[in-house]
Amino acid sequence: MDVDLVAAVRRFNRTVTQRVGALDDEYMARGRPLAQARLLWEIGPGGAEVAALRSRLGLDSGYLSRLLRTLEGDGLVTVGPADRAGGDGRVRVAALTGAGRAEWSELDRRSDEFARSILAPLPGRRRERLVAAMAEVERLLVASLVVIGPCPPGDPRARACVRAYARDVGRRFDGGFDPAVSSPVHDEELVPPAGVFLLASLNGEPVGCGAVKLHPGAPAEIKRVWVSDSVRGLGVGRRMLDELERYAAERGWAAVRLDTNRALTEAIAMYRSAGYQEVEPFNTEPYAHHWFEKHLAP
Repeated sequence: MDVDLVAAVRRFNRTVTQRVGALDDEYMARGRPLAQARLLWEIGPGGAEVAALRSRLGLDSGYLSRLLRTLEGDGLVTVGPADRAGGDGRVRVAALTGAGRAEWSELDRRSDEFARSILAPLPGRRRERLVAAMAEVERLLVASLVVIGPCPPGDPRARACVRAYARDVGRRFDGGFDPAVSSPVHDEELVPPAGVFLLASLNGEPVGCGAVKLHPGAPAEIKRVWVSDSVRGLGVGRRMLDELERYAAERGWAAVRLDTNRALTEAIAMYRSAGYQEVEPFNTEPYAHHWFEKHLAP
């Protein structure tokens, strides 16, 4: 990693933490630090499951519990089982009290004022540049939060991604998509040493997937590459492709191949830009119109 890039990120972090008041004992002059204010905001008027808060904010369970206890002690939050609202008793839910809702509204108002105070010193065009730069930084930071790693193909998150893949291509393929007609991909083909299923997740939620089958004596085969609309355009698909290629290369495969439908124009462009070359059909997949292959570096 370039040391100048690392230094630039650290410098940016110092500027932001100072400017947004993260170093202050009292965020927005409300008598509590930023972490408590952010948690209160995330709970919101509709409440939230504790597990979802932990994933969304990336907090350690113990630290989150301490924050919640403090907010409970201040009379702003209640934490209890979801079955109080007719839900699953094993699920804990945080909800704002009347005082908590009033504090949330005040925090919302002061946050608007604070945002205006950042923009106010800048002339019009510089305001637009700052907001545009913030939007770009946000997109890239979200992209950096996406984690890609192996996942059992029978895991509920993996199943959810495969279903989302089928719905997505079904909307785009001429005549739809029927998994029963497509060439089957069996779970046992996607577990080591036969292959792998990779899951992309953001704040604990699945946002993409991909798989590779390691065919003995033949190129590895990439299957079921899918990315959620929520992270599309952030480079997650290309990262997934790179990880699948790396997985095959590290296990000794010299080439990978894949098939795709003509309707998936963005995917075709990605494959070509990643160095894939179109080849003759190597399978009888009924939904395929293009077949690609790429030689891997050792």
